Amino acid sequence: MDIPSLTAFLTVAECGSFSLAAKQLHLTQPAVSKRIASLEQQLGTSLFDRKNTTGSRRTHLNEAGRTLLPKASQMLELMKDTRQQINNLKTQIKGPLSLATSHHIGLRRLPNILKHFASTYPDVTLDIKFVDSEAAYELLHRGEVELGLITLAPVNPDNILSRKLWNDPLVFMASREHPLAQIKETVSPKALSQHQAVLPGVRTFTYRLVQNLFDQQGLTLQTAMSSNYLETIRMLTAIGIAWSILPKSMLEDDLTELKTGFQPPVRELGYIRHEYRTLSNAARAFLELLDNTQSEVTITETLS
Repeated sequence: MDIPSLTAFLTVAECGSFSLAAKQLHLTQPAVSKRIASLEQQLGTSLFDRKNTTGSRRTHLNEAGRTLLPKASQMLELMKDTRQQINNLKTQIKGPLSLATSHHIGLRRLPNILKHFASTYPDVTLDIKFVDSEAAYELLHRGEVELGLITLAPVNPDNILSRKLWNDPLVFMASREHPLAQIKETVSPKALSQHQAVLPGVRTFTYRLVQNLFDQQGLTLQTAMSSNYLETIRMLTAIGIAWSILPKSMLEDDLTELKTGFQPPVRELGYIRHEYRTLSNAARAFLELLDNTQSEVTITETLS
């Protein structure tokens, strides 16, 4: 079973259509059909139901196809990993490097690091996917990226290795005109619960941190709206729509910190990689740069 045939099989299974698979693979439909036919000939059985009795135009896997599906993914992953290990025998640092990162880290933490990396290794092509931190774990599991630079999950998923690079303290904020900003003394948790908040989506790590704080007090968390873009949340907070909790690094003159009865949580930012996948030389070089950067920050903080 060759890589092109297995790739065609997985793409048709995912798209549910030979024609859509052909477009995705940049092939003609007959070429895709030929690859599937070759695979079926090798296995001695069909893999798809060619006749559709439901009226749907989708192509469906039959029992043999459903059996092959997970095995085909594993075989391609093994071939990819083997090729990577062989490539790593070379000392050159070049080729593609796929990363997943959150918008906040990409905007606030990575620019200087990426600039230094790109100038040091000009033969590396960076492929950066800006996604929610939660989605980065899925991309890593599926082998679509080599590394993720994200808000680390409270509990590490299976087969994922992580390292903290930065602490990201969060603070409660509101615009200077917001009613909560007019309270001279400590803003009580109850007072916060009486006003609407704008926060990341309910499935994000940050939202769960805030929700846990309110649950511990037996209070209701009111959310006016949500966005997974912290820059958008900051804008909505600055114009006075609601209060929020954001990284302290985003606190500027148009916002004021709310001194509350809560102990503000601290997010941990860092990188993740798959435990059982071989990293490219480019990925190894990038991790070395990240580790060195983190060490320099630690030394600076200790001296200060």
